[in-house]
Amino acid sequence: MDNAKPLNFILIGRSGSGKGTQADLIKKKFSNMVHVTTGDLMRDLASKDTQVASKIKKIMQEGGLPYDDMATTLWMHKIACSVKEEEGIICDGFPRRVVEAQNLDRFFEWLERKDSTKVLFLDIAHGEAFTRLKKRGREIDDNDEAIRGRMTYFEDKVMPVVSYYKESSRLIDINGEQPIKDVFKEILEKIK
Repeated sequence: MDNAKPLNFILIGRSGSGKGTQADLIKKKFSNMVHVTTGDLMRDLASKDTQVASKIKKIMQEGGLPYDDMATTLWMHKIACSVKEEEGIICDGFPRRVVEAQNLDRFFEWLERKDSTKVLFLDIAHGEAFTRLKKRGREIDDNDEAIRGRMTYFEDKVMPVVSYYKESSRLIDINGEQPIKDVFKEILEKIK
């Protein structure tokens, strides 16, 4: 029996960088992947009838971010409750803060997945991201205010995560402004 660990992917990039699109292509290419996206987990939570849900919905409309450990709690729960040992994990849109990256490292180390995890940074310019998001236009979180909030948040909080992975020589830079198939081709070449 093959004891090779399943590949895991961490996709980091500005809103609109194509993380979800590339995650779908990765899922098709590597069978047996569980796609965990913070955005979907948050939107799912926002649709519930709870105190936390109503706060999350308001925060999402304003482009802010929830209570510090909320995202970590949601994706840890999703991974714990749905990922089998032989399945790979696609982390789409997290970690978004250095403390989350450290938590994910420890969690993946505990699961013996850290060494089989590829960190992909889908790099696109600020202006390109804004243009793509305006075209996409999801009702809760793609209004101008929310987009600007997410852009500022990315610079302030997520860029340090990019640096965190770069410092440990784990960051794989991908040009996210190419056509979709070329972005994917570059991913496949760089993860070998």
